[in-house]
Amino acid sequence: MNPTTVLATISGRDRPGVTAAFFAALAAYDVEVRDVEQVVIRDRLLLAVLFDLRGDPGALRNSVSQAARALGMESEVAIAEEPAGRRSDPTSRSHVTVIGRPLRPGALSHVAQRIADIGGNIETVTQLSSEPAASVEMVVRAPDPVRLRAALVQAAEDTGVDLAVEPAGLRRRAKRLVVLDVDSTLIRDEAIDVLAERAGVGADVTAITDRAMSGHLDFASSLKARVSLLAGLEVEVLESVRDSLRLTPGARTFVRTLRRLGYHVGVVSGGFTFFTDRFVKELDLDFAAANELEIEDGKLTGRIRGPILDRAGKAAALRRFADEHGVPLSQTVAVGDGANDIDMLEVAGLGVAFNAKSALRESADTSVNLPYLDTVLFVLGVSDDEVREAADSADGS
Repeated sequence: MNPTTVLATISGRDRPGVTAAFFAALAAYDVEVRDVEQVVIRDRLLLAVLFDLRGDPGALRNSVSQAARALGMESEVAIAEEPAGRRSDPTSRSHVTVIGRPLRPGALSHVAQRIADIGGNIETVTQLSSEPAASVEMVVRAPDPVRLRAALVQAAEDTGVDLAVEPAGLRRRAKRLVVLDVDSTLIRDEAIDVLAERAGVGADVTAITDRAMSGHLDFASSLKARVSLLAGLEVEVLESVRDSLRLTPGARTFVRTLRRLGYHVGVVSGGFTFFTDRFVKELDLDFAAANELEIEDGKLTGRIRGPILDRAGKAAALRRFADEHGVPLSQTVAVGDGANDIDMLEVAGLGVAFNAKSALRESADTSVNLPYLDTVLFVLGVSDDEVREAADSADGS
């Protein structure tokens, strides 16, 4: 006897024992479970089970109905018409994370419609967080992942929400090492600009930066030129600037949560070790790479010691740290904001542009444009429950 595919659902006010009672009603029949989904929003539960049944659907329907009535809930049992090819290639399934502050129904409707327009289907929707931004994660099955990504890029522009798309599967939660840029990523400031203001050469340094941004100077040349203007600046001024640098909102939460989840976390900066050393100690980072200012007789000489950590150097540092920690590059994440981070983000398994310039957004796997570093956690599939658990664990340690 060929089995009948059946979808059974039960819904109503949640209470202990509902799931056990529902499956007990099914256990009296020759049932092979194929898929299960249970969702509780506040105190309302929806449990759906897809299964193959050998036997009488009518008798099973009566048993499920009796179990539901005993629980004060509603149930439905229906023959599931399954379209041919339902079990499509798993590579066509993607995790889509939608982040907004606020996240409004209209934005979600627009995203869902864009998915439908390219023939995609939303299989599940899960709330990841409510603070510091609201985020939901969808599992989407689409015939063409490239078209899905393009459609969602447009949806993000249309609605102003942040959207991240990653292939579904174990690879997503297999990330084990995260590298952060420092200036305008881990911290809110650009340290060399703060130094330049203290040295009275702010306008000159800005002019050199503008030349580099316009393509007239490479990063190494521009950094040497800017540092040369700082010659004679006393160490006491550097210390004052170092102590004044401000972490990006959510930075502590971001690092603490990832460390508690077993990630290796560190920084790779085109800035200076004089400043990154503070954050390595303060945040208990696993590794760091940056440029070293030359100091003699308590003053800056206007030179940099050793090779300059430029765009290519940042990518090389990511490779080195991944190798030292035994982590494949496919399991690494890089987060940055500027063109100097492009190579690093392209080398990483997942490149995240954080409040980034357009050149980097075009090269990154995904972009986050809210000013809270911990929102990047939601792109990694970390929920705010896990964030709170990491905070509670830290408080109790």
